Amino acid sequence: REEIRERERRREREREDEREGEREREERERGERERRERGREEVEREERGEKREIEKRERERERRRERREERERERERKREEREREREREERERERERERERGRVVSDQW
Repeated sequence: REEIRERERRREREREDEREGEREREERERGERERRERGREEVEREERGEKREIEKRERERERRRERREERERERERKREEREREREREERERERERERERGRVVSDQW
């Protein structure tokens, strides 16, 4: 259940990234049309500001992706830790059962 929820969250984040990429592609295309339609100098002045905005969004998206990957690594580490703990407890229970069996056998003699 946890894995399914995580997969769904990951898919949603991927869809979100795709939508954002699509919006940026549309913005670039719109900019190209505007450049053809208006005076080049004016467009270039605007673009410098827009370019900084786009770079800022790209950096933010990259930071979000890194944080997301870090959270995923942390979740995986914790999951592995829980798994090792379960295995250790199971081995302990098995040793306890073996000791009990040994006692039962020696009591029968």
